[in-house]
Amino acid sequence: MAASELAILRNGFSIRHEHRLVMGTNTRLFLAADDSSFTDVPTAEITGYEKDLALPVPVPLPSSSAPADSHASIPAHAESAKFPSSKSAPAPPLNQVVNTASATYHLDPDLVNSVIHAESGFNSRAVSPKGARGLMQLMPGTANQLGVNDAFDPQANVTGGSRYLRELLERYNFDLVKALAAYNAGPQRVEQYRGVPPFRETRAYVARIVHEYNLKKTAQEKIARREEAKQKQVSPKPPARASASKPAATTVTAESPH
Repeated sequence: MAASELAILRNGFSIRHEHRLVMGTNTRLFLAADDSSFTDVPTAEITGYEKDLALPVPVPLPSSSAPADSHASIPAHAESAKFPSSKSAPAPPLNQVVNTASATYHLDPDLVNSVIHAESGFNSRAVSPKGARGLMQLMPGTANQLGVNDAFDPQANVTGGSRYLRELLERYNFDLVKALAAYNAGPQRVEQYRGVPPFRETRAYVARIVHEYNLKKTAQEKIARREEAKQKQVSPKPPARASASKPAATTVTAESPH
């Protein structure tokens, strides 16, 4: 392609990419010219392509009329902490950004990656129909309160989004389902309905993240068990008291009590 293009999706999102490759029922959208990052999208979900000839648009100043029922609102007690843009230095790999932010806010990197996958499909330039931006889809008002100057900067976006997710987990006593519902629909809605709001989008969002996160944990447990079995085969004298492997995470279901 002579210029970047936008893949237009049925859900209203657009994904900027350098080139693409159709693989069976999926289309792989390469987000960088060197193929270092990409996202796979079901081909049926792509309605068309458009040339992206526009220059990057700076994040506008937040409006006081940001919708209260989206993940635009953060707890009023949250302190503002500035996350500078990393434009002056080479951008670190996304996995490093996620690992650093997760360690800072004591989150599982697999959870943060699952949220990013659901929010933007790992597209740092994603913009939702409601105006949420970047990898973790921060609304302008949320980004401002979190101190994120550039929501399209992956490092600032993931750091701010991880901080917000941690605050929601603390707010709901580490009930992952409620925290995810609040991230999607807003804390006001979760408190209004005393649990996951009866919105199809929110319920599907929570179920998708929980399902993907649990699949990752289950896969990790299987790998750990295989490695443990290999070690037992190699060892001529296994220890007299072998402790059972501890599950990586407790499985959570989206059908939590409201």
